[in-house]
Amino acid sequence: MYRSHNCGELTSSNINNEVTLSGWVQKVRDKGFMIWVDLRDRYGITQLIFDEERTSKAILDQAQKLGREFVIQVKGNVIERASKNPNIPTGEIEILVSELTVLNEALLPPFTIEDKTDGGEELRMKYRYLDIRRNPVKEKLIFRAKVAHEVRNYLSKQDFIEVETPYLIKSTPEGARDFVVPSRMNEGQFYALPQSPQTFKQLLMVGGLDKYFQIVKCFRDEDLRADRQPEFTQIDCEMAFVEQEDILDAFEGLTRHLLKEINDVDVEKFPRMTFDDAMKKYGNDKPDIRFGMEFGELNEVAQHKEFNVFNQAELVVAIAVPGGNNYTRKEIDKLTDWVKRPQVGALGMVYVRCNEDGTYKSSVDKFYDQEDLARWAEVTGAKAGDLICVLSGQSNKVRAQLSALRMELAERLGLRNPKQFAPLWVVDFPLLEWDEETERFHAMHHPFTSPKPEDIKLLDSDPAKVRANAYDLVLNGNEIGGGSIRIHDKTTQSLMFDHLGFTKEEAKEQFGFLMNAFEYGAPPHGGIAFGLDRLVAILGGQETIRDFIAFPKNNSGRDVMIDAPAPIDESQLKELNLKLR
Repeated sequence: MYRSHNCGELTSSNINNEVTLSGWVQKVRDKGFMIWVDLRDRYGITQLIFDEERTSKAILDQAQKLGREFVIQVKGNVIERASKNPNIPTGEIEILVSELTVLNEALLPPFTIEDKTDGGEELRMKYRYLDIRRNPVKEKLIFRAKVAHEVRNYLSKQDFIEVETPYLIKSTPEGARDFVVPSRMNEGQFYALPQSPQTFKQLLMVGGLDKYFQIVKCFRDEDLRADRQPEFTQIDCEMAFVEQEDILDAFEGLTRHLLKEINDVDVEKFPRMTFDDAMKKYGNDKPDIRFGMEFGELNEVAQHKEFNVFNQAELVVAIAVPGGNNYTRKEIDKLTDWVKRPQVGALGMVYVRCNEDGTYKSSVDKFYDQEDLARWAEVTGAKAGDLICVLSGQSNKVRAQLSALRMELAERLGLRNPKQFAPLWVVDFPLLEWDEETERFHAMHHPFTSPKPEDIKLLDSDPAKVRANAYDLVLNGNEIGGGSIRIHDKTTQSLMFDHLGFTKEEAKEQFGFLMNAFEYGAPPHGGIAFGLDRLVAILGGQETIRDFIAFPKNNSGRDVMIDAPAPIDESQLKELNLKLR
């Protein structure tokens, strides 16, 4: 037995017990006549003591040779610690060591294995197995496991059945780029790794498993960012004989359960907002509603004067920044430079100071009088002491620009409290979106999303106005889940393929198996998929997912620890009938 206890559980109640501990050497303090060693494992740290009066010379000599991250086993007696440490659970005791075994020596690590380390991100990713020993990473992985455990517990108690679906599937043209896998046994043919188990969960509904879930790896070959990885994990769910309301109710329940069990937060209301309202009020379809600063559209009150920048704009839109009148001119100029960055893309920013005496001071005073500016304040809800920030331009672009500014200002003002949780359902998404590059409509979600029954007639006359039976669950400005009621009959599905530009032959080749399944009695069904990585990060008070993943990729999609992707041997290429250009 390598250990009788772990390094985080011994207390004063264990004094005089003989124990065996194993772990890594965190730190050695050698006074010559006395040596203290901090021994660390997953559970905590226990201090070991060796002294020349009570420890044999052989063991004392052995202890003097210990280095950081050596793996050791000790046996000894639990004694009261002379200098207690109230900051750790084991701080009242230490182990007087009677036996010491070095299980493995260690090289000096390339960075310190401590909460605050001297290692940069790339270095720590290269030695990720060492980084996991640090509490900030270790605790995030344990936190992730706790969330996944609660998800399984809750859904299982709601009669959901966990089913595994295949990883080697067929490539389809919709959505992001697939990762493809060559088939040795089928020359010139390829599998694809699933972007989601979408068609399989629909087939499970046809199969009669009316409540399915799976915590599953998914893969998308797309550009990366802080909250995106080429492989990610979904909580994938589907239900049969349901309407949209049933789905929203079921997964409000799951989200409410997680917030309570993980964060001890009670959330009663999950507001609902249409896609159109989200775009109009916040400039994006995943608004953070922990704070205000809703958009105010100023076209009617700003396009009647000689200011051509506004007169020529499709949309003039603004937000009121609480307390923003305190900003200096230099700070406002920096804010203007911020929105003009290529990442945001605005051409400039107009501002209005709302003075405490009820007057207004604007960067466009030449064109607008006090009465005009008072109307701007009324539309944006600005009060005395606030600052109105105004952008203008093409509607979709300027909404996105003001949305970015709103989030940046909220961050600077401390309005995005990670311990406050504000869930929101966004509903009534467009079914289709126009792609300028291909000059045709694409499914905003996927080809199996059901249109609102009352909008089907618009597919031929005005497809852009057709609403989807789709919904996203937003938490603190992040989409944590999304889904839809599915098309469950062959006629509607064929109609959808037609409007997405599939020929009959292409539809049959890509999705014939699903269309065939619909011939055998498919029930009405719908579902949702949560992004587990993002959900865990937000519940953990962060928005960057990387530290909540055991072995993440970097921003180039590389695993720098195992150096992947990497070339394969010429003989493997030949066996797979592949040839590199």
